[in-house]
Amino acid sequence: MIIRILSEGQFDVPDDAVDGLNELDGKLEAAIEANDEGSFGSALGALLDRVRELGTPVAIDALQPSQLLLPHDSASLAEVRDLLSGDGLIPG
Repeated sequence: MIIRILSEGQFDVPDDAVDGLNELDGKLEAAIEANDEGSFGSALGALLDRVRELGTPVAIDALQPSQLLLPHDSASLAEVRDLLSGDGLIPG
């Protein structure tokens, strides 16, 4: 699965990693619903770090569509709230 982190690039993440990413996404959603800025920042950082850890960077000149878009490190709670679908950032 190709995941793009906005303003950073694309990562090719193994499909079997989606369940673990969904768990982190759930924590991020909970922080957003609670309007908890502190938990939001750590949850977003954990999700992005896991994508970077599990994924292989896609060459910048490769033309591959992204299946998922994730916000950048410094995105605000309000910005990420606007990106959420009913399934979170990472659909189950």
